[in-house]
Formats: sequence, C-alpha cells, structure tokens
Amino acid sequence: MAVLILYPLLLALPIEVSVDVYASGAGGARMALCLLCLAAACALQILHVRPAARGGGRRHRTVRLFVQLLLTYVPLIWLGTAWAETGGFLAASMLLVLSRLKWTLFFATVFSGPLIAALHHETVAYVVHLTVGTLVLGLTLYTVSRLARVSSDLVHARTSLAEAVTRERVRFARDLHDLLGYSLSAIALKSEVALRHIPHRHEQAREELAAILRISRQSLTEMRHVANGYCVLSPESELETSTAMLKSAGIEVDAKISAPWPDGMQGTVLAVVLREAMTNILRHSKAERCSIAVQRADGRLRMVIRNDGAWQERQDGASVPPPASRAKSGGLVNLTARLGAVGGALVVGPRPDGWFELAAEVPEAHGPLVPAPAL
Repeated sequence: MAVLILYPLLLALPIEVSVDVYASGAGGARMALCLLCLAAACALQILHVRPAARGGGRRHRTVRLFVQLLLTYVPLIWLGTAWAETGGFLAASMLLVLSRLKWTLFFATVFSGPLIAALHHETVAYVVHLTVGTLVLGLTLYTVSRLARVSSDLVHARTSLAEAVTRERVRFARDLHDLLGYSLSAIALKSEVALRHIPHRHEQAREELAAILRISRQSLTEMRHVANGYCVLSPESELETSTAMLKSAGIEVDAKISAPWPDGMQGTVLAVVLREAMTNILRHSKAERCSIAVQRADGRLRMVIRNDGAWQERQDGASVPPPASRAKSGGLVNLTARLGAVGGALVVGPRPDGWFELAAEVPEAHGPLVPAPAL
C-alpha cells in the first residue's frame, strides 16, 4: 500500500512541473532539459526510499543528496521559478537521509523556493502556494517513504526470524537423532537381554543392568549438550544481529573489536549484555549514533557500549533518569548478577560528554558453562 501511494506521488510532481514550465513559454530545448532533470530527480528520490538501493554507506547517500541538491537549484537558472516546486523532493530527502539538523535543513529547503520566487517578483499568491505545496509534498513523501521502509524491514525481520526458528528445529531434531538414537536403542536391547537372564543367569543380568546404567548416564550428558545449544550464545553472531537491527532503525553503528571474544560462559554473558543494551537503546532512547568497543586490559576483557540517546533527550527538554534509577531496572539487575557469576562487573551511567555508557568486564580466561541467573 505504501508503494502504491508513493509512486503516484513521484509521478504527479513531474507532470505538474512540466506543465508549469511549458506554460511559462519554455521552448523545446528548455523542455528537454526539464524532462531530463525531472527523470534524474525522481530516480534519486527512489534510491533514497527503495530498500534494495539504500545500501552503499553514509558516503554514497550523502553524494546522492548533494546531486539532488544541485538538481533542485541549478536548473532554476534556465527553467525559472516554476522549477522551484521540485523542492519538495529535496525536503523529503533531507529527512530520509540526514540524522542531525535534518528538520532545520528541511524547513530551509521548504522556504528557499518561495524566497527565490519572491526575489523574482512573483505574486504573493504564488509565493504562498509554492510554500504550502513544498511543505505538504515534503512531509507526505517522507511519511509514505518511511512507511515503505518500515514495512520492508518488518517483512525482512519476520522472514529472518522464521528462518532462524526453522534452523533451530532442524538442529534440535538432528542432535536428538544423532546423540540419543543409538543410546536409546542400546538401552532397549540390553533391557530385553537382562530380562531374559534374570531367572537363570544373575551375573549376566547384573552386567547388562550395569551397562544400561552407564548408557543412561551418557545419554543424560548428551541430552544436556543438546539443551545447551539453546542457552549458549555467540557474541559474534549477537554483534552482527545487533548491528543490523540498529542500522535498520536508522542508528549509525561504529564497532571496534580489538580483542577476541571469549567462549564458554564469559562469551554467553557478553552476548546477553549486548542484547540487553541494544534492546534498551531501541526502546528507551532516541539515539542516532552508537559505538561498540571490545578491548583487553590487565587480564580482563572490557566491552563498552555508548549511545547519544541521553544527549538527545536533553535537547528535547526531557530529563535523563539518574544512573541509580536505571541501574535498578530488571534487565540491568539480571546483567549484574550474570556478570558477577563469572567474576565480572557492570558499570552503567551517562558520561560528561552527554553520551550514555554501559561497560561490562569479564575475566579473560575462558571458563566453563556454569549456572547463571536467567534473563
């Protein structure tokens, strides 16, 4: 539905601008230039919206935005103030591409066209019409484009989740078959043999029962290994998933991993800390940038996660909860208990520069899986 609304909007403005430029007395050369610039502007606008074309990094998006900026203002030299109506494209792109100062630049773009029209001695009615039209078009394109993005991201997330569940089901079924199939078959067979030996051959029956006990214990150990596949987390996979999640939410992520991740319970605990931190950023902050660093120091591994959500909350006029109140939340209490179980520590709170920081430390030595408080 979002796409069905978006593309007619992208088609309506070029038609309107073409008619206005033609009505202003433009000749064949100017009309050709107008159509060429409109095609390029529409293509750039689609690139800002389509999920398949949103990649390439921040640098490519900035280049596309700069080209669109040129296409908005340079053709005014030849096409006149009728071309200023394309400012709605640029205004919407400001909101879609930029993270900081986007609303300031949005309104600057909205009022730049009417200002140029006023300098060219256009009527007050036309200036007002151009202002309202650019504002409405920019907000409409931004809203529909964001809706298309969110819809696409939700479909992708649902597909990824379904695939992950299917993989886990296959893994669990495969492990049960491979690890327990033989053991259970052996237990059944030896139980039958023991039953036949009990009336007359007590020694052989005793040996068979001892074998059954040994196989049962081995099966129990193997079953625990299968179950551990659900509670052991990989910090590498968790970092990849968290990074993709933040980027899909429009948050810039800078990850610097200068030390190898630990395995065993230490790695699982750090993966849980990372997951909880990403959840808090998405649910409780307005962060636009996030940094994740892992480094080794004095025989300990330190993971630091920072975001600028606290700074933005101050800019919005809302108060930032003090570190003590945040430290009492259920998730952070569980993280503290988990880290304490492996000899680690957790420090949470705002920094002097306005960023919010979560730092977790664990011993560098690889440790075995041990019981830890649940999430």
